[in-house]
Amino acid sequence: MPYVIVIYDVSKERVGKIKTFLNRYLYWVQNSAFEGELSESQLAEVRCGLHELLRDEDSVYIYKFPSMKSFRKEVLGQERGRTEQIV
Repeated sequence: MPYVIVIYDVSKERVGKIKTFLNRYLYWVQNSAFEGELSESQLAEVRCGLHELLRDEDSVYIYKFPSMKSFRKEVLGQERGRTEQIV
């Protein structure tokens, strides 16, 4: 399954909605940042759901990797969120 990192910059009015939506699919790791493994169909659902929530002034970056093993993550300071797979 692909490993995905989603970073967003949205107006304050929509931050809660975006965070609540992404929490259904990914792990919260930083303010405005989520990551985790998604199937291709889940990723399509995330794209569609985000598209419905966004306005013209908002932006979302989605980084997609073939798997979690395809990159190395280094955390400096305290790690805020867990990224183990939800069981």
